[in-house]
Amino acid sequence: MVEKTEVVHRDYDSVDQIPELVFRALCMLNFLILLYVALLTYHALWGYVNEGAALEFLLSAGRVPPMAWKYPVTVMMLYVSLQLLLSLECNNHPELVVKLILEFGIAIGISYMTGFGYTGMIVLLLADILRYTIDWKKRALYIVAVSVFYLFMNGNIVQSWINVVPLGKIWKYYRADHQERLLGILSMLALINMFLFIFYMVIMALAQMSEKERILILNNELKVANIKLEEYASESARMAETRERNRLAREIHDTLGHSLTGIITGIEACIMLMDVAPEATKEQLKAIAEVARTGIVDVRHSVKALHADALETMDLEDALLKMIDSTTRSTGVRISHSFRVDLNHFNQDEEDTVYRVVQESITNAIRHGGATKIHVEIFSDEGELHIIISDNGKGCSSVTPGFGLHHMKERVEMLGGTLKYTGSDGFMIHAVMPIRWGKEAEEGSQFPQNQEGQRNL
Repeated sequence: MVEKTEVVHRDYDSVDQIPELVFRALCMLNFLILLYVALLTYHALWGYVNEGAALEFLLSAGRVPPMAWKYPVTVMMLYVSLQLLLSLECNNHPELVVKLILEFGIAIGISYMTGFGYTGMIVLLLADILRYTIDWKKRALYIVAVSVFYLFMNGNIVQSWINVVPLGKIWKYYRADHQERLLGILSMLALINMFLFIFYMVIMALAQMSEKERILILNNELKVANIKLEEYASESARMAETRERNRLAREIHDTLGHSLTGIITGIEACIMLMDVAPEATKEQLKAIAEVARTGIVDVRHSVKALHADALETMDLEDALLKMIDSTTRSTGVRISHSFRVDLNHFNQDEEDTVYRVVQESITNAIRHGGATKIHVEIFSDEGELHIIISDNGKGCSSVTPGFGLHHMKERVEMLGGTLKYTGSDGFMIHAVMPIRWGKEAEEGSQFPQNQEGQRNL
């Protein structure tokens, strides 16, 4: 379909160029005709003078013609002026009227110099009018005016009003058979001029039809493109809505799930401690209340499509430490950590991912694994960030990813990373993702490497 459209467009371009080529051919043909007439007239008048037949010619002509040299010079100057006017483009109706009046005046001057023996340059005026995309009523008025002017110029009325020497009388200098041939050549050239003008009108009509057809095809293509664009916009909106819905689901699951897990575990501990250690139970309940309040704030921000509340007021490392501390105090689970990378240079999407992976991993370890010990390790290696969360929970031989694991993996993969997990010995989650400042940080770091050859940032 596309290839066919391109071919049609190329055909249109070729049709559009033909009228301009024909118009130039008309201009060149009229130049040659006028040059032909002017030179023969000049030669005839010069011959009358050289052969001493000037008096006889004057008596026959009934008036004194211009000097012989003035014919070619004046005719060519007037025609050059006419070409300059024809090359001008008018921007409004008054300019076109003034231009047409000036062209009429020059055409009369050329016709006068040729004794009204050739008036074919009038068709140039008609051709020039056809080049303008103006209202059809105005165009018809111009064409009628020029046509009447052409008929008027070719009649004997003008010659009777303006006392000129007819071209036929001047060319009587030549022998009768030569004169007949010369006038025949002039008539043939005038017919060719008229034929070119008719051809020009036909090509202009075809070009306008082609332009309308092209506009129709472009309109159809535009309609198809608009339909596809609307479908694409609708599909994009649905995809964006789905992505946003999934993102909010992840946010709510991560925040609410983590908080509820801490609350449930803490309450279960309180039930066991209530009789034997009332004071410890009170402290445990205070920690649970703090976790609940933090969870409520996080959920509110998640609904508003914001990242974790802790990241709103503190940097990533402090937010992770606060989460670990509050979880430890509310659940009684021992959570150790090892941060061997500077966590304060990440972008927001990276911070959100790191925070949620650690948060969800701790929640899963407590909720599903019944872990009592959890270790969080974060380090960088060759421009990649590694997050490893391991626990001493019950583990499992076959892991069926649930909502939490699925969305953790989705978060990491959105940043171009990978997430792996195993339940053979307790449970371990290992997330790896590229960091944008990793190489620069490693090159500029002055910290020594650890035992595994990793750089301590």
